[in-house]
Amino acid sequence: MANTNNVTELIIVGLFQDPEVQRVCFVVFLLVYLATVVGNGLIVLTVNVSKSLHSPMYFFLSYLSLVEITYSSTVVPKFITDLLAKIKTISLEGCVAQIFFFHFFGVTEIFLLTVMAYDRYVAICKPLHYTTIMNRSMCHLLVAGSWLGGFFHSMVQIIITLQLSFCGPNVIDHYFCDLHPLFKLACTDTSVEGVIVLANSGLFSIFSFLLLVSSYIVILFNLRNHSAEGRRKALSTCASHIMVVLLFFGPAIFLYMRPPSTFTEDKLVAVFYTVVTPMLNPIIYTLRNAEVKNAMRKLWGKKVNSGME
Repeated sequence: MANTNNVTELIIVGLFQDPEVQRVCFVVFLLVYLATVVGNGLIVLTVNVSKSLHSPMYFFLSYLSLVEITYSSTVVPKFITDLLAKIKTISLEGCVAQIFFFHFFGVTEIFLLTVMAYDRYVAICKPLHYTTIMNRSMCHLLVAGSWLGGFFHSMVQIIITLQLSFCGPNVIDHYFCDLHPLFKLACTDTSVEGVIVLANSGLFSIFSFLLLVSSYIVILFNLRNHSAEGRRKALSTCASHIMVVLLFFGPAIFLYMRPPSTFTEDKLVAVFYTVVTPMLNPIIYTLRNAEVKNAMRKLWGKKVNSGME
């Protein structure tokens, strides 16, 4: 890209300009990122070690937590270090790489959330056929399909980006590289590219969201035929998943389903789904799931006992 553009390096405006505010944000977001990595990493470890969490639901949950770590890591470490830098820069190639991995892991998460909704649908609506439908091969196929779907989606975004020409200015009005802020720096008209991104990101997000909502409407309708205890347990599991879906899709749809702007509010909304939501997911799943909490206690107890020995 450096050979076809006058711009080889971009200056990132960032979230706030006040040095004092940036230092406070550095501490806050560093703690949030560490909580994200530790919390999601603990879920991955617990699911893979515990014998009681080998059902498809927890299999998908472990991969969701893994994606949360990688998704957050594409943006947050660079964002945190930039908070202490006077001039925030990134190479054009680095910017494109950040866009690729951000969309790759983000869309993989959307597919995984959809797969988890399908898993709950089969478990609640077709309980007698659950073990047959959601066998080990099917689970691995669904996870592989999620990663592949994320890859193809991200490739479309990058193919669009690589065709743009950049001849200045080189200041990107955001705290990380994303498509709309980058389009504003292009020398050519990007209206067609904007429509493609709207279809590839915005419409994809809203259709996925509607599919997830529809699946839960069907699940709730079918729960009428279950016992009170069965309904309570199913609703507890589904409620956690619905909360995660709303936290992830709400801000994403807000940003990608309307014309791009550079308001500070947009950046704050982006902070929510890039920094805060990945930290909240393990909290939501563990606080509302007795099996995960018990498995974590057993795992922690084993580590404490082995350490004392």
